[in-house]
Amino acid sequence: MHKPTKAIIAAAGFGTRFLPQTKAMPKEMLPLIDKPIIQYVVEELVDAGIKDIIIVGSTNKRAIEDHFDIPSEDLLANLRAGGEKKKPFIEQIEAVSNLANFIYVRQKGPYGNATPLMCAAHLINPDESFIYTFADDFIAASPSRFAQMIEAAERLDGAVLSCKRVENEEEYSRYGFAAGETVEDGVIKMNSIVEKPGRESAPSDLASVSSYLLPGSFFSYLDKAKASYDASAGEFTFQPIMQKMIDDGHAFYGYEIKGGTFYDTGNKLEYLKTTIDFGLKHPELGPQLESYLKNRLG
Repeated sequence: MHKPTKAIIAAAGFGTRFLPQTKAMPKEMLPLIDKPIIQYVVEELVDAGIKDIIIVGSTNKRAIEDHFDIPSEDLLANLRAGGEKKKPFIEQIEAVSNLANFIYVRQKGPYGNATPLMCAAHLINPDESFIYTFADDFIAASPSRFAQMIEAAERLDGAVLSCKRVENEEEYSRYGFAAGETVEDGVIKMNSIVEKPGRESAPSDLASVSSYLLPGSFFSYLDKAKASYDASAGEFTFQPIMQKMIDDGHAFYGYEIKGGTFYDTGNKLEYLKTTIDFGLKHPELGPQLESYLKNRLG
């Protein structure tokens, strides 16, 4: 596995669970303190050496493009008028536009998590690996999950799925689970992915969440799956494509991200929990927020 320099972020969902807030603003732009959710994902990728970030979106995602674009002259003029105290903001917003090379693709095709990959396939060479991830969930870890995944892929010479250990029984019915041979602590060489098995049928306690480091050869399998896809069979998903690759001898590993906390901001309660966690960790706001919560909860 070559070290990846490209990533695909799926960001085409409508965020219906957050309506009416997401009627005009993408759910990926919901703030965590002073950054949109998607920026945390982008910064993780950049930290791991990713240079080109392909964001697969839909008609209501213009705000994402504007966020990672160069700042407008109107905004810059306003900040310059604020003098030295506003200068750090200029540096911050200019840094955002220089994080990576951003490519925007409009999603077209059937409903399912394989469609963003299909839409971005022409931008990935067959001989290069890449990262596929989502814009509304992430794993906060140090080193970052992507840095850990890249190290694991190079060492194990195979594709890597980021995983978390389950924390409660409910999670066995929410995620797919890595099945196969444990080759080291927190690493399974996979022979299958078992979707939402329930606790009694789960092959392991490593749940696949959030991100995937895949070889460019994935797209030849994707093309075959697309050609045979029948809409009446349900969503167009990429998990069966990975299974076909495993069956053909491609190495796939379920890898537990070390020292990480998984955040899924795709529903209201988890978004609130994430906001509170990030607020408590904030160097300026944390102590005051902690004091407020203690007083509020009595």
